[in-house]
Amino acid sequence: MSQIIGEVKKQIEKRRTFAIISHPDAGKTTLTEKFLLYGGAINQAGSVKGKATAKHAVSDWMEIEKERGISVTSSVLQFSYGGYCINILDTPGHQDFSEDTYRTLMAADSAVMVIDASKGVEAQTRKLFKVCTMRHIPIFTFINKMDREAMDTFELLDDIETELGIATCPVNWPIGSGKEFRGVYDRTGEKVELFSDTRKGTIQGEVKKVPLSDPELCGLISDSQRKKLEEEIELLDGAGAEFDQELVSKGELSPVFFGSALTNFGVETFLQHFLQMTTFPLPRMSDKGWINPMEEEAFSAFVFKIQANMNRAHRDRIAFMRICSGAFEAGMEVYHMQGGRKVRLSQPQQLMASERKMIEKAYGGDIIGVFDPGIFSIGDTLTTAGDRFSYEGIPTFAPEHFARVRQVDTMKRKQFIKGINQIAQEGAIQIFQEFNTGMEEIIVGVVGVLQFDVLKYRLENEYNVEIRMDNLPYEYIRWIDNTDIDVGKIIGTSDMKRVKDLKERPLLLFVNEWSIRMTQERNDGLVLTEFAR
Repeated sequence: MSQIIGEVKKQIEKRRTFAIISHPDAGKTTLTEKFLLYGGAINQAGSVKGKATAKHAVSDWMEIEKERGISVTSSVLQFSYGGYCINILDTPGHQDFSEDTYRTLMAADSAVMVIDASKGVEAQTRKLFKVCTMRHIPIFTFINKMDREAMDTFELLDDIETELGIATCPVNWPIGSGKEFRGVYDRTGEKVELFSDTRKGTIQGEVKKVPLSDPELCGLISDSQRKKLEEEIELLDGAGAEFDQELVSKGELSPVFFGSALTNFGVETFLQHFLQMTTFPLPRMSDKGWINPMEEEAFSAFVFKIQANMNRAHRDRIAFMRICSGAFEAGMEVYHMQGGRKVRLSQPQQLMASERKMIEKAYGGDIIGVFDPGIFSIGDTLTTAGDRFSYEGIPTFAPEHFARVRQVDTMKRKQFIKGINQIAQEGAIQIFQEFNTGMEEIIVGVVGVLQFDVLKYRLENEYNVEIRMDNLPYEYIRWIDNTDIDVGKIIGTSDMKRVKDLKERPLLLFVNEWSIRMTQERNDGLVLTEFAR
């Protein structure tokens, strides 16, 4: 038995599970693909832009993603490199899909933040970063697109520190940008790594490394660039934060790297440093305290994402799970805490976007997809532990945009209800009903308005249902925390609407924020919350 446990522990120690976050168009998907190239998982990088005939990014699998050239749902990718087993969680960059990104970050042990060198910290980066700091996970920064004109390097670092409130420690330092980009200076090795443009879909060849003191460097970079580099390094050594692994692990110091994902420069250097600076899977909080994968022998996992119809030919539903401890074996029986019964996990698979690979084994830190017959929800815990426990739940964002949704063809009511319910169970949208009616009136709430487009597209393409949407003026939603209150007798304001969610919990919708306070004042003891408990 001890030998089996030892093997499981050894496998978990090899795991590295991280999410990639960025503002749209910062180059996150391109960076992801270059990682996969180095791991031998793909042979040629796709492109998220270009002609309709072009190969699409491997991490974008939904048709709407390929049409628009943006990621609208998180994808899970696994590859091996340098003795490590790496799980990448590629997230949507667009803020309208931030809820999916938030749930994905719950399954990661660290995050890679990609920043466009010409733009610095952008709005969505700020929002996602706050989620990382809430979880205190290590954050690594890759400043991308150095082959284009960039902001001043010190300004970029100051921007990160000011906007995000985290100290930075550059591991390497760029020499020029755009047409003048010559490479980076490796601060630890005290050598200049020279940039040479490569074919965009291939792995970069041998990088030439020249010590700063080597006379050969004079013919490789200009005198002014060399002088500027020496001055900047002196300034950085004197005033910059020193590398501190403990602070990195606490999420208080971000190691910074410079490069170009498109031309492949600096990507492998970043990957190598990243793997040395990150740790194996971290403990997770449960209702029985912290569950440490290095101590807990039993299998345990939580569901962080549900996706229906990833493959239209299969018409199936996949529950994505983050394994937190122990080993997973195909067909194993586990206890579903929220369902209160034992279930068999069938058709286990790991995914390369929409490509599936059936698996026999997986370990703590891995992300797997299992067939979901409709019994799992986001946040559910599964375990084989005798002393059962549940992991902390995943909170949902309060919707900010609402619309009344109807199917155009009344004969397709059944498909409409099935489709809208399945998409709601994935967590991308929330659906509500009028408080005193049946399912005739359906109100959809979303965090970002682009989710309405995705809903319309998916209902038409996956369920063959055409819908009509009428936007509603509501902007604020509150769950009613009191179980003893008569919702029908609540004295509200003229802009208030009573609804109920999928679990029959009563809610109130408001057009104006002041209406919330007024409603509470008019109903003594009424407790309203922004999140469902």
